[in-house]
Amino acid sequence: MEVPEVGEELVSIPPSVSTVAIAVNGKGNCKSALKWALEKFGPEGRYFFKLLHVRPKITMVPTEMGNYLPISNVRDDVASAYRKEIEWRTNTMLLPYKKMCSQKKVEAEAVVIEAEDVPEAISLEIAKFSISTLVIGGSSRSLLARKFRGHDVSSRISGCIPSFCTVYIISKGRLSSVRTSTSDTDERTLDERSDSNVSTKSSSSSTSSPQTEWTDTGSVSNHSFYHSSSLPDQRYQALLTINQAIVNKRPSPFDTYHSRSLSLNTEEDAIGSISNCSGIKDGVSIACSSRSYQTDNKSWISDLVSMSDIMTDLSLSGQVDVDFELEKLRIELRHAQGMYEMAQNETNDASRHLNELSRRRLEEAIKLKEIRLREEQARKLARQEKEKIEGMKREAELVRECAEREASQRKEAEVKATRDAEEIQKLEKALTCSNQQYKKFTWEEIVSATSSFSEALKIGMGGYGMVYKCTLHHTTVAVKVLHSNEEQSNKQFEQELEILSTIRHPHLLLLLGACLDHGCLVYEYMENGSLDDRLFRKNNTPPIPWFVRYRIAWEIATALVFLHNAEPKPIVHRDLKPANILLDRNFVSKIGDVGISTLLPTASSSMSTMAKDTAPAGTFCYIDPEYQRTGKVSPKSDVYAFGMVILQLLTTKPPLALTETVETALEEGRLVDILDSKAGKWPIEETQELAALGLRCAELRRRDRPELKDEVLPMLERLKEIAARAQELVPVVPSVPPNHFICPILQDVMEDPCVAADGYTYERRAIDQLLSTNDKSPMTNAPLPHKNLIPNFNLLSAIMEWKSKHQ
Repeated sequence: MEVPEVGEELVSIPPSVSTVAIAVNGKGNCKSALKWALEKFGPEGRYFFKLLHVRPKITMVPTEMGNYLPISNVRDDVASAYRKEIEWRTNTMLLPYKKMCSQKKVEAEAVVIEAEDVPEAISLEIAKFSISTLVIGGSSRSLLARKFRGHDVSSRISGCIPSFCTVYIISKGRLSSVRTSTSDTDERTLDERSDSNVSTKSSSSSTSSPQTEWTDTGSVSNHSFYHSSSLPDQRYQALLTINQAIVNKRPSPFDTYHSRSLSLNTEEDAIGSISNCSGIKDGVSIACSSRSYQTDNKSWISDLVSMSDIMTDLSLSGQVDVDFELEKLRIELRHAQGMYEMAQNETNDASRHLNELSRRRLEEAIKLKEIRLREEQARKLARQEKEKIEGMKREAELVRECAEREASQRKEAEVKATRDAEEIQKLEKALTCSNQQYKKFTWEEIVSATSSFSEALKIGMGGYGMVYKCTLHHTTVAVKVLHSNEEQSNKQFEQELEILSTIRHPHLLLLLGACLDHGCLVYEYMENGSLDDRLFRKNNTPPIPWFVRYRIAWEIATALVFLHNAEPKPIVHRDLKPANILLDRNFVSKIGDVGISTLLPTASSSMSTMAKDTAPAGTFCYIDPEYQRTGKVSPKSDVYAFGMVILQLLTTKPPLALTETVETALEEGRLVDILDSKAGKWPIEETQELAALGLRCAELRRRDRPELKDEVLPMLERLKEIAARAQELVPVVPSVPPNHFICPILQDVMEDPCVAADGYTYERRAIDQLLSTNDKSPMTNAPLPHKNLIPNFNLLSAIMEWKSKHQ
């Protein structure tokens, strides 16, 4: 029979058994059972542990569809793989149990049994190896569920185990029940240990269990081993002695009393058993049990009063010895009073115990409340820490993104800087190369390209010659032809060729070639003509917006600063005017007609920066007044002409008396009235600054004019930035590269233009690849006299300038 809720100390461990079997199935109760067995048997070091695991026989194999197939219907390799998987799962399940044994330094063996009936398989294993001790894990069940424990697996296992084996059932790490073996030695050992650990009692009705193999730790057979008898036992013994004496003398009338007394004792004994079984855990049940004792004693005393009436009747009948019976009743009454006092003492003890338990319960409740409060505080702190960590993570993410963005920007800047440095190096190389060459054209090519200098192709007239638009080598160019039979023209031609072949600037007209025999210069063609034509809207062309005029002023100033700081000698243009400022298709300005430029002597030995010229050159209204009066040329002469150009950019009026008109308008606050309204809505404040700058540049005395590099250029750079921001708001049409920038082979803008033996310019890598397999010109298909290539630095400079502005 199972022992309900018995502590672990009630059970003794047989010292003579050498093998302990533990039934395991991978659940938590099995781990608790093994832990219990290791604590009870392991430390003695005389037991060998055997872990028994029963698994079903492998008869079916699962499929991917969720159903099962008989193992005989699948391939051998599939069945073998499934068996290996089951074995792996079993070994994985048994691994924690083996670790527990190894940690306790206990020798253990795992036995895996394949069977459908778990109790029968374990029973056969126990019988096969004569194992005398079995520990199994039981489920935690209520008192009601224990009445139906026949359906529990642990109960069925214990029912099938051979009688020579002692079975321990463990629930929640504690001994729930035990079934002792039939061996006398084992029973005696168990009784001795039970007697040394706890004293308990059970009613005689508890022996009605159908399984005779089970032994209750509170059965009547163990009654003789208790240290002391309880109060109902003493009362029962006293009543039994009196009853026997009365029955021997007067059996008939006292039978009723004896049966009532015996029934009373039996009920009190049953109440005592229930009280003992409930345990010390519930103080309320103890108090109730004690109060039941008092009630029983009072009812028993009332029975004694009834018995006294019976004794009176007996005395009247004369059938008994009244004195003898009264003496016996007095003894019994004194005994009952003593037992009643004992019951009161037990009731007081139970009350004190109840109060102690209540106090402990209150203390535990307070501790639990504190623990919950601390737990809530810990959770709150954890939430705060979590939020702080998340905030730090977000900050770290932002920092990382910023670092990545900065690294990307830095990398882009480095790449751009590298590319700009390479372009600057190429440009410097092109500008400083001592072997600079320009394309030489024959007179026949010039005549053919201009259709014998047709009037229809004439686009302008310079100071010393006519300008024609034509096409040379598939490139649109402007050809300037000097007047013939004039010594001054020849001198002009030589001077222009010398200057233009040595200087390069993005805002100076690019020289592409020349015909030395007849004094012809070949320039790049500027699609929008001169600034003078665009300002006065020749051929009904659209007006130039104000922000483009701001930029043109800055571009002209940079070109003049470059000329005035040229090495080894500064250069003065002397004929700066809107007619000599040309515009390409994107309205990028370039200064042309530098033929009358004057090379000033170096100032290393003299403080003067002027040169004497007896034949004044230039255009009226743009010539420096001091230059007209003294004939001395200075960079300030170009500053005067530049001031007039600025005023014309603002007003689009003729230069005559323009300075006085603008000055009067500024003084009277009506500058808006003289501005070119077709240029758009001028920014008044910035335009007034630009007009004042133009008047300062057009001062009559040179010393009153500002320095071009230190004063004029910084202001124009600031105005150019304002104009650039305004221009960004206007839709821009993508610019198309000039035709002479396009390689005839690749049909793309050239990066390293070179002139081949046929006179045409190609991309170096394209012409090299072509010449490696062919020696004919790709343009004329005529044999090339040689395969040498000459770098076209002039064209390279123009291409780099175009790229810097449009890419």
